[in-house]
This record gives sequence, C-alpha cells and structure tokens, in this order.
Amino acid sequence: MRIGVITLATSDQQRASDFYRAMLEREPHQDRSGVVYFKLDGCWLALYPRQDLARYCGVAPAGHGFEGITVSVNLASADAVHATAARAQRAGATLVRAPGPVDWGGHIAWIADPDGHLWELVYNPAVAIPGG
Repeated sequence: MRIGVITLATSDQQRASDFYRAMLEREPHQDRSGVVYFKLDGCWLALYPRQDLARYCGVAPAGHGFEGITVSVNLASADAVHATAARAQRAGATLVRAPGPVDWGGHIAWIADPDGHLWELVYNPAVAIPGG
C-alpha cells in the first residue's frame, strides 16, 4: 500500500504544529527527527523545519513569494468552508480570499498558514465527500 505525504517547510515548528492542531482538530504524531505528522483522510501532512528540509532535499532554504504550489481540501458543504476558514483564522491563518460562491457552482475560501502556504478550502457539489 502507498500512502501520500504532503510536506510543508516551517519557519517555527511549534507554531506550525499548534496551527494545524487547531485548524485540523487532530493530534499530531512526532518522529525522532522532529518532523510532525498529521493523519488525514488518505494521506499524511508533514511539517518539517525549513532549514532541515532544504538540507535534506539538497537545496537552499531561501524562498519567498508564490512558489507555484497550493494545497486543497474538499469539504462537505459551503457551511463547512465558512467554518473551516473561521477556525483557521482563529488558529493564525491569513484570509487570502473570503469564503464565497464561484462561477462553476462551488464555494471556496483561500487561506495562508503561518508560513505562507496557500490552502484552498473548497466545496464542490459535483463531488461526494464520504462521511460528509
């Protein structure tokens, strides 16, 4: 079996862990190296200190602006988009685009986590969410 992992570089590991604990309403798992993992539906989210992740990948740790990647989470309703965006803001996210309808019939919000990673919170009425 293969498990996907989304890894985000963090500038402050404790702040990032606290943010995702509050936003996801889940407890993290931490390994010996200090990487923090959150089990999601179908994959894991890993939080890795920026300097360490850059060294591990063999690249420079400096990076800024839009880095060409976003993470999306499909939610069960438009109300869930609003609730998740509000919870994320209380946890320390920056609201990039307020929750609202989009022309293709869905409902979205965009947030940036404390390290600036962009997350799309989306309700797509054409996609059934199991357990939603």
